[in-house]
Amino acid sequence: MRSASDANSGAGGEAAPAPKNSSLGLEFFDPPLLGGLSAKADNRGRVGSIVRTERQHMDIKHFIRTIPDYPKSGILFRDITTLLSDPEGFRGAVDALVKLHTGAKFDKVAGIEARGFILGGAVAHQLGLGFIPVRKKGKLPHETIGQEYDLEYGTDTVEIHKDAVAPGERVLLIDDLIATGGTAEAAVKLIVKAGGSVGAASFVIELPELGGRQRLEDLDIEVLSLCSFEGH
Repeated sequence: MRSASDANSGAGGEAAPAPKNSSLGLEFFDPPLLGGLSAKADNRGRVGSIVRTERQHMDIKHFIRTIPDYPKSGILFRDITTLLSDPEGFRGAVDALVKLHTGAKFDKVAGIEARGFILGGAVAHQLGLGFIPVRKKGKLPHETIGQEYDLEYGTDTVEIHKDAVAPGERVLLIDDLIATGGTAEAAVKLIVKAGGSVGAASFVIELPELGGRQRLEDLDIEVLSLCSFEGH
């Protein structure tokens, strides 16, 4: 799995404030919880693989609960509510998602309903950017634009407000998990339809066997994640 730093500063492409604390390699907030995370970018500014030093001392997987046979038999549900409820786990995950984008230029962060709201809102706050909620159809009060996507049985639609993205804005997409990638792909197409672009899509969890990464990479989207689980 490739997980690393595409880099972000502040809104409008201006440089972010100097980092407060770099003693353990996570250069954002006191106290740093993940150490020794760094990455190398290619000549397009994209990230290769994340580099982990021996000073790293937090395992994101430790905070994620696995529930068998939910929502149906044969599924292993990766539950991040245990991560969100733990102060160290939640802060460490948010800090790590921010760290992935040190130095990159984004105008806004978008989060996919519902856990993407929690993570994306926190990431947007730390980066000093505005936040776009990508919601299920019929949940937003003002004029919207939508993008349909396929489910196992039928279709669904995600929406954003028509004025959520200004033409030319570069957006960072955040969600808790990427599996098949259908919802994330719809969110990317929705942002493009609104006149923006998606510079990267970042997730806490990736399920590589389900092919979501390839689905987004086929749209030329950089895909980053903090951890992966085998199986479904």
